Amino acid sequence: MRKLVEVSEGLFEGQNIQFKVNAAEPAEAVEAAGKMLTDTEACAFVYVVDTGTEYIYVHFKEHTWPLLAEALKQTDVVPLLVWDKQIMPLDAFHEELGMLLENIEGNDNYAEDFRIAVEAVFHEALASQA
Repeated sequence: MRKLVEVSEGLFEGQNIQFKVNAAEPAEAVEAAGKMLTDTEACAFVYVVDTGTEYIYVHFKEHTWPLLAEALKQTDVVPLLVWDKQIMPLDAFHEELGMLLENIEGNDNYAEDFRIAVEAVFHEALASQA
């Protein structure tokens, strides 16, 4: 069974961008897997973290997307995932999210509602990739 958690909020403080998870912290230390996926049914981007014994799928739902878009602009700043006492840089964030956005734009293989929402929120990032 997949373990899913959701980012509850994002904060932009100075040069620091943090996304917080309000779920029970795993007993093991979490490490960034450097992979990002989509869950079109949940209308979410998904960052994969690794505990060494399992993968955990961190959902970034639509309410976090404006800050994800801002984080993409900050190419010299790696966003952080804050999960209780653990703070983890989201390795490969810019590359992974950039590739996903490029694949989603105008692609009818993604759920239409998801694609339209992504194009609306990430229009600046998509325009800069053109």
